[in-house]
Amino acid sequence: MASLQPFNCATPKPKSKPKPITPSEIIAEFSHHDPAIARINNGSFGCCPSTIIAAQQNHQLHFLEQPDNFYFNILKPSILKTRQIIKTLINADHVDEISIVDNATTAAAIVLQHTTWSFFTTLFQPGDAAIMLHYAYGAVKKSVQAYITRAGGHVIEVHLPFPLKSNSEIIEEFRKALQTGKANGRKIRLAVIDHITSMPSVIIPVKELVQMCRDEGVDRIFVDAAHAIGNVNIDVKDIGADFYTSNLHKWFFCPPSAAFLYCKMSDELSDLHHPVVSHEYGNGLAMESAWIGTRDYSPQLVMPEVMEFVSRFEGGIEGIMRRNHEKVVEMAKMLVEAWGTELGTPPDMCSSMAMVGLPPCLGIKSDADALKLRTHLRTCFGVEVPIYYRAPISGCCNQASQGWVYLQFSFIMRSLMENRVQLVQPLELQNFRRQ
Repeated sequence: MASLQPFNCATPKPKSKPKPITPSEIIAEFSHHDPAIARINNGSFGCCPSTIIAAQQNHQLHFLEQPDNFYFNILKPSILKTRQIIKTLINADHVDEISIVDNATTAAAIVLQHTTWSFFTTLFQPGDAAIMLHYAYGAVKKSVQAYITRAGGHVIEVHLPFPLKSNSEIIEEFRKALQTGKANGRKIRLAVIDHITSMPSVIIPVKELVQMCRDEGVDRIFVDAAHAIGNVNIDVKDIGADFYTSNLHKWFFCPPSAAFLYCKMSDELSDLHHPVVSHEYGNGLAMESAWIGTRDYSPQLVMPEVMEFVSRFEGGIEGIMRRNHEKVVEMAKMLVEAWGTELGTPPDMCSSMAMVGLPPCLGIKSDADALKLRTHLRTCFGVEVPIYYRAPISGCCNQASQGWVYLQFSFIMRSLMENRVQLVQPLELQNFRRQ
């Protein structure tokens, strides 16, 4: 067995300030990535540095070495430390508002289960509604169907235009959907709002939409921010939602998978439960989530090492976010200029992900064509990148409503990418034609 770093219960000595990371060290941190593949899809699964993988493995080995000691003396204090770090990062009021879960999909299940129970107890009535964006993540949309629809609720989808030119388009469409949903006296009980939509990728004016929901009397507001932490700044008190979740493994360098769920302190907090019931049931959501049975909890325990890792970069996580955004916009503008296309959103609505229009000559006419192009880029050019096809809007004839296809370009760590952008140059794409 590999040697373990002992857990020292004595008062730790103050740590010296970490040395700034060098370009060669950055490359070494991600040397486990396949060098033949340009991973331009960080938003899908994230990337974990070797330093953090080593910390994770140390936790795994400590559990295997003496599971009972790990369970009784190490696990809960370590998860509490993660919760305390998250509380500070997102400006929550109290650590009890923070629970650590597997991923944002699990967080959605917790919130939706809570909402479903309100239907069963007749607090909510059949026909009461939940509202969400049409571009909500697929698993979350399925979860809404599984929980809300089966409980007798109605689901309202807000259809957003794409490409987008400004936040005002999003705000106006959301306002119209709320008003339409309430037109016949229906009550809207839950709003599910993305902070950054997954596909297509857009920063949503979440604070404005939350306030709109408050003004319109929506009972509960859940922000699905799977892509947010490590990508944009988060202030949950400023945003004002009841629930907010984000994955720690996408843009914050944790191993997969780990996420947090913020639940604003209220009388309802005690009614929230993890969908996997175990020995901690009834002790509060944070405690229930901290133990759902024997499993690997190590991805949830490495936040102290992650914080030390990001502190080695100029400007810390804020500097990383700024540089990622600047670089993805730079690359996206280069590509649309070369291909004669356009961005899916203005740069200020991009995060570390940008939607880049692909040339019509590729002949993409369906989701199947888009998947074929993605496979072609992977197998022939070693490029892993999501492709988004937006079908023509029925009944519309203007150019903006015609079918479009976009490449979702996501970026993290400049030194990993700067020599790979040539893999998606126009001449390479011209080799693909719809068969």
